[in-house]
Amino acid sequence: MPGGARAVVTGTMRGLVRLSLLLLLGAPLVLVALVLLAIDNTPLVTSDVVFTPAHIERAKRILSRNDPRRMRPGILRTVVISEEDLDLAANYLAGRFAHGATRVVLQEGAATLRATFALPANPVGRYLNLDVAFTETQKLPEVALMRIGRVRVPAFLCNWLVRSGLARLQASPDYSATADVIKQVSAGGGVLSVVFEWNDAVTGQLRAALVPAADQARWQVYQARLVELTGPSVRGHFMTLDQLLVPLLQLAAQRSANGNAVDENRAAILVLTFYVNGKGLASLVPQARDWPRPLRRIVTLAGRTDFPQHFTISAALAATAGSPLSDAVGLYKEVDDSRGGSGFSFNDIAADRAGTRFGELAVASQAGATKLYREVARGLSESDLMPDVRDLPEFLTEAEFKRRFGGIGQPPYLELLAEIERRLGALRLYR
Repeated sequence: MPGGARAVVTGTMRGLVRLSLLLLLGAPLVLVALVLLAIDNTPLVTSDVVFTPAHIERAKRILSRNDPRRMRPGILRTVVISEEDLDLAANYLAGRFAHGATRVVLQEGAATLRATFALPANPVGRYLNLDVAFTETQKLPEVALMRIGRVRVPAFLCNWLVRSGLARLQASPDYSATADVIKQVSAGGGVLSVVFEWNDAVTGQLRAALVPAADQARWQVYQARLVELTGPSVRGHFMTLDQLLVPLLQLAAQRSANGNAVDENRAAILVLTFYVNGKGLASLVPQARDWPRPLRRIVTLAGRTDFPQHFTISAALAATAGSPLSDAVGLYKEVDDSRGGSGFSFNDIAADRAGTRFGELAVASQAGATKLYREVARGLSESDLMPDVRDLPEFLTEAEFKRRFGGIGQPPYLELLAEIERRLGALRLYR
């Protein structure tokens, strides 16, 4: 090789080596710099989620109008969600699953989402702040701007990732129907409008996504135990809640020796809730139609049939979604009853709160589950689950409720709620 050519090759090789070393050493430095710029010491958003009966009532109306059981496939439908309700739902999800807060702002043809997520203790910063602007298109919105802390993420990269994800879902036999449901999303006039086309296959795909195979297997185990507990050997049509709850928790304790106590408790509570309230598990898991079914028994707590329903529903909500939603659902039911049903009942509120406390204890941590198993081993009775509330006011009409307590949130009302919490706190299980 001539000397000049050899020199060129040598120079090129040296350049490539230098570039490789620069990339090798520079990439980690760039990554560190991006992390430092992405994490902040001050939150972009601070918000507390407060559910009210009005929020729950609006949500129920939206769900009722768009009940999949009444939809015909192939017909376009539109659901309209206000900025307030959208912001509340986003805040709840962020707080429940990521210790965060959000702020959603709807504009004409655009929307902005700002979010803050608290980070574990670290020397860099306390918060991850997210600022995303969406713009309306003929179909799904596109990202117009995204910032993570002080780092601006290219919009084209965000949109490419979204399109790639949707393409993979559409190509998947398990989620293709779900990926094609939403046809257009638009914003304007303070509301978000979502045009969608229902497909009968969506229900099964969503159920499969919401209930993993491992959870379905757990449910089947506790369902089988319920079949044994409610079998023909049981005399009469009535059973107390503790007669079912205690054996299910004993089974959970046995299974958690080689598994996860929180997952076992959650499964036991869910299966019992569906049974107590006369619902079949097939509404969530189609395969449950082929499982053995427990015989129908009327379940009581403190001699009443409504208390187990309140208790188990609140326990299940606390075990799966957290206490704010449990409180709101229980409160909504009582307000609704006062408008023409059985009336406002502080007794039922007590059953709701007892169920919430129980559900929180069962799934909050391994330590909480261990305490629950210890109490079950000592002997758990009805009086351990819920205090005596026979002296609390119930069957109050809306007018009488307002006359005596001034309405929800007023001092007399809050004083009685505090008394319920005091009685719950006096029980050994909830101390």
